[in-house]
Amino acid sequence: MFTGIVQRGVLSSARRRKGVLGLKISSRSVARDLRVGDSVALNGVCLTARKVGRRSFHVEATNETVTRSTLAGLRAGQAVNLELPLRLNDRLGGHIVQGHVDRTASLAGAISDGASRRMWFEVDPELSRYLIPKGSVAVDGVSLTIVETEGSSFEVMLIPHTLQATTLGQLESGDIVNVEVDMMAKYAERLMSARSERGGNGAF
Repeated sequence: MFTGIVQRGVLSSARRRKGVLGLKISSRSVARDLRVGDSVALNGVCLTARKVGRRSFHVEATNETVTRSTLAGLRAGQAVNLELPLRLNDRLGGHIVQGHVDRTASLAGAISDGASRRMWFEVDPELSRYLIPKGSVAVDGVSLTIVETEGSSFEVMLIPHTLQATTLGQLESGDIVNVEVDMMAKYAERLMSARSERGGNGAF
């Protein structure tokens, strides 16, 4: 489990073999606290460390993960967002992120707003019901607050720190990102659906 408060690393190499995508990521700070078998989020995708060195680590992604995310499009030298799992005594600085990408979305547009930047993303219409103004969403693993929604698009505001500390400041119109909606919204929908199936009576 993660919080969407990320740090940047660099993809050193990507290699596909026997249906598995192997990725090597350079990040001394992340590798220092990582052990083989630990979870780590890469652009919002929860993966398992297969090999860990002093300055880098290796992870692997299956076809299912690759199909649902942007991992297949990563290239050597590209910056990526990284996050280690939440510890029980850590602060929950963002929101609860599972690292299970729901869909990808495209950047529909962006404009500067002082030192900040407004961005609009177009997402699968099936996910739009989970997005609400002032709600949370993870974009490439970064916890963001939704400013506004309209149809199947949502708007976020990126402050200067987020633009500098993550890869989101490098996005251009048409770029594809990983999106994970707030799991609390999905649980709420499931509970309401279960109650409706029982005729609206009884406790959840």
